[in-house]
Amino acid sequence: MSDRSPTAYDVTLCVEDLRAALALHGITLPSLRVDLPSFAGTYAPPAGLVTLGNCNTATARALAAVLRKAAAE
Repeated sequence: MSDRSPTAYDVTLCVEDLRAALALHGITLPSLRVDLPSFAGTYAPPAGLVTLGNCNTATARALAAVLRKAAAE
């Protein structure tokens, strides 16, 4: 595990990667974004959080179904 704190750019790439992976399954998390306030603190583990946000029940069920299918493979 790296001791380097993720930069805002690193976290942005992570968010875009997650957004693209979800899109492959027809899933959109409208509030998916970099959590900018997480870069303001100086706490461990290093800052750089991803905000998954809220979604409706249809999206939550679709996400759960994809995760269950992936776990079964």
